[in-house]
Amino acid sequence: MGPLGAFISLAALASAASVPHSNVKRQVSQLRDKYDFVIVGGGTSGLTVADRITAALPSKSVLVIEYGDVQFAPGVFDPPTNWITPAENSPPTWSFVSLPNPDMGNLTAFVQAGQVVGGSSAVNGMFFDRGSRFDYDSWAEVGGKEFAKSKIQWDWRGIFPYFKKSVTFTKPSPAIAQRYGYTWDLSAYGGSTPIYSTFASFQWADHPVLWQAWKEIGISPAKECAGGDKEGICWVPASQHPITGKRSHAGLGHYADVLPRANYDLLVKHQVVRVVYRKGPKSGPPLVEARSLVDGHLFNVTVKGEVIISAGALHTPTVLQRSGIGPASFLNSAGIPVVLDLPGVGSNLQDHSGPPVTWNYSKPYDFFPVPSTMVSNATFKAEAIAAFSQTPAAGPYTLAGGNSAIYVSLPHVTSSYRTIVDKIRRMAHDGSATSYLPPDVRANPAIAAGYKDQLLALANLLANPSSPSLETPWATSEAPGTAWSFLLHPLSRGTVRLDLADPLAQPILDYRAGSNPVDMDIHRAQVRYLRRLLDTPTMRQRGATEIGPGAAVAADDAALAAYVKQQSFLSFMHPCCTAAMMPRAKGGVVGPDLRVHGAEGLRVVDMSVMPLVPATHLSATAYAVGEKDWKKR
Repeated sequence: MGPLGAFISLAALASAASVPHSNVKRQVSQLRDKYDFVIVGGGTSGLTVADRITAALPSKSVLVIEYGDVQFAPGVFDPPTNWITPAENSPPTWSFVSLPNPDMGNLTAFVQAGQVVGGSSAVNGMFFDRGSRFDYDSWAEVGGKEFAKSKIQWDWRGIFPYFKKSVTFTKPSPAIAQRYGYTWDLSAYGGSTPIYSTFASFQWADHPVLWQAWKEIGISPAKECAGGDKEGICWVPASQHPITGKRSHAGLGHYADVLPRANYDLLVKHQVVRVVYRKGPKSGPPLVEARSLVDGHLFNVTVKGEVIISAGALHTPTVLQRSGIGPASFLNSAGIPVVLDLPGVGSNLQDHSGPPVTWNYSKPYDFFPVPSTMVSNATFKAEAIAAFSQTPAAGPYTLAGGNSAIYVSLPHVTSSYRTIVDKIRRMAHDGSATSYLPPDVRANPAIAAGYKDQLLALANLLANPSSPSLETPWATSEAPGTAWSFLLHPLSRGTVRLDLADPLAQPILDYRAGSNPVDMDIHRAQVRYLRRLLDTPTMRQRGATEIGPGAAVAADDAALAAYVKQQSFLSFMHPCCTAAMMPRAKGGVVGPDLRVHGAEGLRVVDMSVMPLVPATHLSATAYAVGEKDWKKR
């Protein structure tokens, strides 16, 4: 199907999405007696798996159970909003606030996830990048010799074909490509899936200011950053339709766009409470116990083949823990009978975090248009709204949240990188790193062994001049200017635990950001590196004047650490790794086939299975993981 045909299909299905579809179920009486597959969670990975199974195995029935509902999902920057301001018709989200982080000045992490069919792909920033090849090679590294023997490999070579399959990339028109200098390499793509990505037909007028300044501090533009090599200045496509400019997400591409299918059922507005093994974890597949959010009715779903938990990095651990699968010590304290002692369930929580470098301009800022123009100039905004309604869509509203970022390795950030890397290797080998783990798991030998392997893999990543450790995305440099310092490879580890006061409520997140002190070493190095931006000819010409942290603060380790603790965002909404794909003897929860260790008929397929957070936003990886999983059936 060509782009125009896809547009017609998308438009019809998007309007139909607000009307209950025949495949949408809302009460238990509408369900079949048994299902071959039950998928817990209708998010990015879960719907990918559901689509692929129902297409490849038409004789097999699939039920997806989703807490949210089918709902329209606007883009991060759609009419009539002003620059990336929340739309009134946005789907609901889960909102989490972590416990205070004592090593980061008691800051809390604020995290959101999609509470809708499509999951976080329906509410995220639409920044559709992939990690470098070295990120995924590190997954294989922490799997060790045991996983190396598997026929299923999760290194770059093993996952790259599924990145390609998972998305349909549309190159920009020659005129747009020439206007903005877009570059790409089609060999990084090649899919025909109705999950779309493309480049915007618009940039803010001041966008080239930072592009030029980054080049002046020595960062080279990369032709393509989705093919495994990511160091440099990158153009990043957005997850949007090339004709409509609207958000492309799993609720459309892996649900609405592929219906009708007689073997594909979706039960909305229901919460999966737990999976139930009636005769122990070897007796699977388990039953699925769910409850209605309308009347609280509890019921069981009988499964003939397999249960696939795809509830996300923050909810998958709670489903497992309520099922008696998790750390025995915690389950005992919660009064939950232990079905399977897996200390890694809910451990190993990771996310990207970091502070900004900020500045103002002392000279006139005479660019047009910039984001503030949306507020100050009614004519321009009206024209922008009209342009988005064109075929194809055009103008500012096609920009989503921006499509540019720098990715820089630690050796290019600081000449002291060897000192940092050596410190990581020493703490791994002498065992002192264990003291930085959460208190309830640090004495567990499996968790300690797995953390050691992770640290050694991270040391290799951070020593690699081609493996980015810093990200700074941008779309404009309008005052006050901001360059965010994303810590892409954190060493600190947190936990996700059931709320014992209400096990069906939101879990307790203990991010423990900054608990490993090497994270602060990297934060400081990255902030100092980004400050170099303000001393470039381009920024001096504009009269850039630093707001934070400032020269005096940056020159002092203690003062800069205090700045990082005061100004950091502890979550850039990329939580992961809480049911890690590692050997059971190393604290892992799933194997290379994503089956839960020791649990028959039970898999996990979402961002909780990553052992290490990659240097990327997570949406594209979530699709690829779903694509790779279904192929093993």
